[in-house]
Parts: sequence; C-alpha cells; structure tokens
Amino acid sequence: MMTTQEQAGAQPGDPWVDGWWESADGLKLHFRDYRAGPDAAPDALPAICIPGLTRNARDFEKLAEAMQPMRRVICIELRGRGESEYAREAASYNPLQYVEDLDRFFDETGIPRAVFIGTSLGGIVTMLSALSHPERIAGALLNDVGPVLDKKGLSRITEYVGQGRNFPTWMHAARALQEVHGDVYPDWGIQEWIGFAKQLMELGGNGRIAFDYDMHIADAFVPASGGGEVGVPGGDAMWPAFDALSGKPVLVVHGETSDLLTGTVAREMVGRIPGVELVTVPRTGHTPTLNEPAVREAIDRLIERSR
Repeated sequence: MMTTQEQAGAQPGDPWVDGWWESADGLKLHFRDYRAGPDAAPDALPAICIPGLTRNARDFEKLAEAMQPMRRVICIELRGRGESEYAREAASYNPLQYVEDLDRFFDETGIPRAVFIGTSLGGIVTMLSALSHPERIAGALLNDVGPVLDKKGLSRITEYVGQGRNFPTWMHAARALQEVHGDVYPDWGIQEWIGFAKQLMELGGNGRIAFDYDMHIADAFVPASGGGEVGVPGGDAMWPAFDALSGKPVLVVHGETSDLLTGTVAREMVGRIPGVELVTVPRTGHTPTLNEPAVREAIDRLIERSR
C-alpha cells in the first residue's frame, strides 16, 4: 500500500497523506489518511468516513481535521470516485460491491475496529457491513439514510446523477448546484455554494470544471420498486441490516426537510434498537454536512460511547 503524498492529491503541508488498497477485481482505490495527533491516546479508535453516491473524501475535510488531534481519521473514496480508479463494468457500482471493497480495505490495512461515519450511500454500506462483519463496527453514524428510502428522493437523484455537465468557472459551477440543491440548503450564500462545488468537482486538464466521479455510476443506479437501489433489497428488507447494529452506539442524523429519509423512518430507527440517538438538522434536506454544531456535539457523544 502506498501512503506517499506525491502519488495523488495531497501536497506538502496538507493534514493527510494518500493511501491505497486494491479491490478483488484489481482496482486501485484511494483514501485520505488523517494521522492522529501527538496527544491522541494510543488506543483511540480510528474513524472511517464513507461518502455518498456522487461524493468523495473532500466531503469530510472539516470533520476529519476537527477529529484528527485525538484519533486517526480515514476518508475512503469508493470505486469510481475521486482518486479511486473507475470500474471496468458499470454493474459493479452497487452497495454489495462497495462492502466487498471495504472488506479488502480492512484486510489490507489491518485495522481491527473503527467508528463508521456513513453519509447516504455510505450509511447503506455501513449497515450492510454490520451484517457481514459487525465486530469491525465500534459505533456508527448514519447521515440522512435508513433502511427505507423515500421514492421521492430517489427520483430526484436520478434526475441529476450522471449528467456529465461541466463549467467554465467555479461561480458557474456554484450557481448550477444552487439551482439543483437550493431547497436542501436554503440559508447558504454564494461562498458556501462555491465551497460545495469544490467538494464535488475538479478542474480538468481542459480547463473545464466537472464532477469528480464516473458518469457510469448512473447506469447502475436504478431505484427498485420497493424503495431501494440496485443491489440493495427494497421495502422492509433492509431492516435486518440496521438491526445488525444492535448493541452498538448509533447516531442518526436527519435533515428536517429530507426527501430520502423521512421523519417517520428516523423515529422508527430510534425505537427499534437500543442506543440510537437522533439529531434532526433544521432547514436542511438531504444531506446535512456534519459540520452543524449540534451534529458535532452528537458525534463527540458517539465517540465517547464507542468502546
């Protein structure tokens, strides 16, 4: 495994180094490794951050830097995102494959246990991982995702994923994101939208700004009739995966106006297994950023409860 800064996006002075692991089908997959600070306890559990469908490791920059003084934080990039290689077959862009890739990550790094922080798709990967390797999960954060996904949100995602749009400036990119996601973050100003654009996109060699993921991800993203995605059972079939987190501390972060995780499902998650805390972020849709003060406080409590 390579961890030198020169082999991907990190530059001297960045708070992370680049790490790599290899999938079973030979893809070179990337993660940002925020090494624990000198004051961290030797037995401090690492945190594993898993991003959403079209997201990458940059989603967790602020959170990782805040947590880094006291523990190692690893922000992985799923196949086809960021610095990770694109899949040879679009059909492999599915949650069960991501779980297999994550299994290889744990095998190669030798990390025995971690606190999982999963946003949207990353939360689905977390729940499915609890079915196969619950011993690896010391605690879990599910960011605006649950065992049942609302069809309205899934339909909205199909409208923008894989479009392949590109833009001449960061301002153009920011305005385009605001048009699509303005209802999700109604209180953001232009600087927040520019920052969001720099999380989701990259400047290409042709001078254009484009989304930082393989557009073929859209080929595999087919909402199922039961309310799931390809590779994930729809309807109530995902509840056993959530139930597999029983006995572990769980934090559910819910956007008040989310069209993917309803308040009804979020509350049912709290009542279904012990040890679940729910934080609802007001005036926010899918997904909260995890930088909200109330969420940060809840993450501190989750870490404290994860042993």
